[in-house]
Amino acid sequence: MIQSKNPTTEEVLKTFEEISDKELEKKLALADKAFKLWKKTSFKERAVLMLKLGEYLRVHAEEFSKLQMLEMGKTMKSGPIGIAKCALLCDYYADNTENILANEILNTDKKEQYAEFDPLGVVLAVMPWNFPFWQVYRFAVPAIMAGNVGILKHASNVPQCAKAIEKSFIAAGFPKGIFQNLFLSVSRVEGLIRDPRIAAVTLTGSEKAGIAVARVSGEEIKKVVLELGGSDPFIVFADADITEAARVAVLARMQGNVGQSCISAKRFIVEESVKSKFTKLVIEEFSKLSVGDPSNKETDIGPLATEKILEEVTMQVKKSVSLGAKVAYGGARKGKKGFFYLPTVLTNVKKGMPVYDEEVFGPVMPIISFKTESEAIQMANDTRYGLGASIFTSDMIKAKRIIPQIEAGNVCVNDMVKSDPRAPFGGIKKSGYGRELGTYGIKEFVNIKNVWFG
Repeated sequence: MIQSKNPTTEEVLKTFEEISDKELEKKLALADKAFKLWKKTSFKERAVLMLKLGEYLRVHAEEFSKLQMLEMGKTMKSGPIGIAKCALLCDYYADNTENILANEILNTDKKEQYAEFDPLGVVLAVMPWNFPFWQVYRFAVPAIMAGNVGILKHASNVPQCAKAIEKSFIAAGFPKGIFQNLFLSVSRVEGLIRDPRIAAVTLTGSEKAGIAVARVSGEEIKKVVLELGGSDPFIVFADADITEAARVAVLARMQGNVGQSCISAKRFIVEESVKSKFTKLVIEEFSKLSVGDPSNKETDIGPLATEKILEEVTMQVKKSVSLGAKVAYGGARKGKKGFFYLPTVLTNVKKGMPVYDEEVFGPVMPIISFKTESEAIQMANDTRYGLGASIFTSDMIKAKRIIPQIEAGNVCVNDMVKSDPRAPFGGIKKSGYGRELGTYGIKEFVNIKNVWFG
């Protein structure tokens, strides 16, 4: 049984039955058949439908935002922004795929030689709940524009979002079987990966889930892209605009999603001489945010998505405080109904505390001080993750000196880490491997074929 539960009211909204083995077989056969036809279509034919999908998303932005709000608590204030980004993604690949995947001429001693980019087949996506629309379109749009077809195993707590995504492709006019949603338990994913009709796999989720999917995909020798957790450092030097750094820090921590994002800044590494000023300013910024009903368009912070996440964040803060961290702001659950946790600022944070060592999936800002540049770099890299990093400084020579030393797939200066349809996105270390978005992302699920004429 797959359950849709409102994290604001704790009410069960709907339940869905898992797909039967017989129905799963039908869907896999349909996907396989659809790919054989879809791969023969032109980029122009695909682009027409992709532009229609983008327009459909714009028209239904309010409806989709409401589904997110009901199933995982994203506020109606931030929801439409995310749906608009999905539409821009459709536009980008509709406009650029033909050029990106054009044959690449190779200058060799052959009469003619080039690299050709052919689709792989059916791509299985195992997707998370925290950005239930964006994460799915982020894989599906480039994969389908490249000539592949998609099958989705979405997070079990956002089934209505999953159904709406499948419906969007049908409504935009894509042929039957190009994109299908499966209501499937985690225990059945391994069998799905092993099915010979699945050509490749992409997963956005936890480190544990990534290990499981990578293991099975490796045994089957199937291409896999993993976008996993993060514990992104947000480094603030004394020469930075501290007021601006504090403002962006709060946005970077929240990411419009109560901090439930792999690319949220999670460790705030601040030069000691400006730590007090920075702490005061971020508390001021947090105090401006309203916590409450996510259906209210004035609300900035809604509930955490599940009771389990609320319990884990509570435990991480509590244990860190027991080890010496100080609560400068917040530090507790809000109310007894709904999975709300107050925005929290912790100081005196050290290595060995959960908020330093672990990924915290909630609105908690641990502030860690440093004295020297080398110490800041060491602290930034002192994590098993490597997704993103922010550096705040007015000295661009220093910033460019530090960037190559940061172990992350994304580094930004005087800004927050965020994804962009036009740029590659992904991580290293335990944050996964492979890339999404941009020209690199669309080439993850193609056969890069070397062709030459003697």
